[in-house]
Amino acid sequence: MEPAPYPGACPQETIRRVIWRLIPFMMLLYFIAFLDRANVGFAAMDMNRDLNISKTLYGFGSGAFFIGYFFFELPSNLLLDRFGARKWIARIMISWGLVAAATAWVVGPKSYIVNRIVLGLAEAGFFPGMILYLTYWFPNAIRARMTALFVIAIPLSGIIGAPLSGYLLEFHGAGGLAGWQWMFVVEAIPAVLLGFAVLFYLPDRPQEAGWLRPEQAAWLQETLAAEDHHKPHLPLRRALVHHSIMALSAVYFCMVTGLYSLNFWMPTVLGREGVGIAAPQLKWILAIPPLCGALTMFFWGRHSDRKQEREWHVLAALLTGALGFVLVAGATHQDFAALLPPVINQTLATLGFVLVAVGFFCAMPTFWPLPLVRLRGTAAAGGIAVVNSIGNLGGFVGPYLIGALKDSHYGYTGGLLVSALFMAAGGILVVATRSKAPVPVPGVGVVRT
Repeated sequence: MEPAPYPGACPQETIRRVIWRLIPFMMLLYFIAFLDRANVGFAAMDMNRDLNISKTLYGFGSGAFFIGYFFFELPSNLLLDRFGARKWIARIMISWGLVAAATAWVVGPKSYIVNRIVLGLAEAGFFPGMILYLTYWFPNAIRARMTALFVIAIPLSGIIGAPLSGYLLEFHGAGGLAGWQWMFVVEAIPAVLLGFAVLFYLPDRPQEAGWLRPEQAAWLQETLAAEDHHKPHLPLRRALVHHSIMALSAVYFCMVTGLYSLNFWMPTVLGREGVGIAAPQLKWILAIPPLCGALTMFFWGRHSDRKQEREWHVLAALLTGALGFVLVAGATHQDFAALLPPVINQTLATLGFVLVAVGFFCAMPTFWPLPLVRLRGTAAAGGIAVVNSIGNLGGFVGPYLIGALKDSHYGYTGGLLVSALFMAAGGILVVATRSKAPVPVPGVGVVRT
């Protein structure tokens, strides 16, 4: 089954128009989502002191986001597939914005943990919904690049979010609120506003896009349908427990364990409780690892698209991240750190986090095309949700283990080495369970982005 030729429906022109119309807006949405999810890492030092939250409870609460996320992820993605991305993404953003703002009024460990669970419930379905939405618009031959452009919002949230959050923390005492309270409120407002914007900006499918010519919309729709023709048609129940989906869930669990160990603990490990970087410099240094991730991930995704190979790209990226955690673990080990001048030790820790960021962010665009080329229709929506929900439990395990091991007198070193093992295991597993790559639709792979 091949897409029919349509006069005037130039593949490159059509894809380019879709990219410029959708990708920047999707990046903005995910930037706000990730900022609201991970900004607790910037609030940690002051908030934990004000609310008497221990390292273990902070790690537990940070990861508790993924408890609610896990239970509502699959239903949310199936509802998105049923009711359409436009309405459901808008609902997600408005609700998570309100809950994120409410974090400013937690009063202790219990309310902090409850707030994080509810935030996970509110945001569940956003990321897998956006990944599914990409399949409605972009053929597989260029999907790693498009995923990279979308996911680049994660490192951008660190590049911009670190200085922004640091600036907002300086509002301590204004209006009777602590600086961390101001940070949660101000950074939640865009989510609510953009939620309403989604209702007017995002079309559900190509045939609903008034900015595409009829022949362009028809060509794109048939091109994607032809690509789906090569995928297995599995009932939803079988897809949810398919061996490839279970393997990819385990791989993503390992990846996410590393990501949230990075996001939730990097400010603390690099700061005064870790290797001792002073606060004025820290808020700028925290932007370096995500900046390096942002600069490399698109090119790694493009290389993967050109080679039409995914699994070995994921392995190389995750081994890079594992090496980074080993370097940070060394910098935080008391005996090793004593051998080096403080500035060298701080540089080593920063370099380690750079490698972690580069490793994870290069793995993301090459990983997510994998479940998308093995399933279609409702099975694809369910499969993506399963991979993301199971995988994101790593966002609970990683931060919690580092906090628990720190409180158990193992220091940061033990938890960081565990994170390194997880990332290395994920890379090995994705290659060990690899399957034959799908046949790309002719004529699409030549698109330049």
